[in-house]
Amino acid sequence: MNIKRIILSAALVSLMTAGASAEESSTPKIKVYGFVRNYASFDTRESVAGTEDLFYYLPKDRDIVDGVDLNEVNSFRFAALTSRLGVDVTGYEFKGWKMGAKIETDFYNGLSGSTGTAVLRLRQAYFTLAKDDFSLKFGQAWHPLAADLPDVLSLNSGAPINPFSRTPLLQLDYRLGDALTLSAYAIWQMQYTSAGPVEGAARGVSYSADFIKYGCTPEFFLGLSYSAEGALVRVGADLLSIKPRRYDTNLTKKVSDRITTVSPFVYAQYSSGKFSVKAKTVFAEAGEHVNLNGGYAVTSFNEDGSWSYTPTRNSSSWISLIYGDRLQGIFFAGYVKNFGTAKDIVDNDHLYFSKNSFSNMNQMYRITPTVVYNFGKFSVGLEYELTGVEYGEWGENDRRALATQNLHWVTNHRVQLIAKFSF
Repeated sequence: MNIKRIILSAALVSLMTAGASAEESSTPKIKVYGFVRNYASFDTRESVAGTEDLFYYLPKDRDIVDGVDLNEVNSFRFAALTSRLGVDVTGYEFKGWKMGAKIETDFYNGLSGSTGTAVLRLRQAYFTLAKDDFSLKFGQAWHPLAADLPDVLSLNSGAPINPFSRTPLLQLDYRLGDALTLSAYAIWQMQYTSAGPVEGAARGVSYSADFIKYGCTPEFFLGLSYSAEGALVRVGADLLSIKPRRYDTNLTKKVSDRITTVSPFVYAQYSSGKFSVKAKTVFAEAGEHVNLNGGYAVTSFNEDGSWSYTPTRNSSSWISLIYGDRLQGIFFAGYVKNFGTAKDIVDNDHLYFSKNSFSNMNQMYRITPTVVYNFGKFSVGLEYELTGVEYGEWGENDRRALATQNLHWVTNHRVQLIAKFSF
């Protein structure tokens, strides 16, 4: 009797295995990857920066007391907290659908300023499905405005000139031909969020995913990509519609506040042998949720208790070039221009701006030459980052959130060394 049971069980397992193998044409391949990375950097000026001050944004404006600029202060730091660990899952197919996944983390979180203990945080976590000309990505990944990064060693990846955000999203791609792909995204907010009013207050700025949460509308992106013979071109536009307030300042009445912004962009790159060139330009309405210099402001207080809004407008452009193999030379140049708001605003107390920048910035540039030496899986690089910002003041009757008076430049010189072992 036991022998019969064993035979029946074996036959059943064989049938189940045969059915599964008929549907599954492959098994998943799991690859663990990562690196140990150390940064050491020196700055000549107090600046806006995060994560042990390694993620650099821009230098602070002058703070003159008794003829001395208090923000003209040298600083130095080094840390290995951006070391990374990730897992890629590839090679699995079920009923003709190719499936994969990625989960990636590093030790970026846990610091307050330059003090604390680094802890793990989620960078990316998504799965992919693909069949024929259709593919899908669902999870946390790079925002489509930020995904194409310049060639720099700096942790900021070109921010705040290049958009920077990894965020929850659903991405759908459809190949229209051998070289042309149509992409559509539905995007949410988590770590990188919009600015807005403090709930129940007449003044103040907060940063929260609640503004998109109560807007009940995902951020949308639609774009086209062309790729052929070493060249890649992307064009697209991003649409964001959020609800800055749910209630009036007394928290006794519902209001219908909403602001909708559209940000187009163009990206191009070309590679041939040891040479590569990349360039991107973004014209952003607001844009603070992707770490650009921007925001929005109130244009009127309406009789029904709601507020009306207008976005700031920002042009951000960069180019990067790289040449070499074992010894590489890299050059990055970027420029930002603030055009102020599209409409007149009530005052600067009701301006909701990026927490990593300043609304009195008129324009900004960055120049970054770099040298990298690669020795197998070990690499060491030396980078010089020159960032200049033109600050100013608003005129007495200015209602467009643009500094045009008492304009002056401040600059920061950052020199940083990076050593990395990849595996």
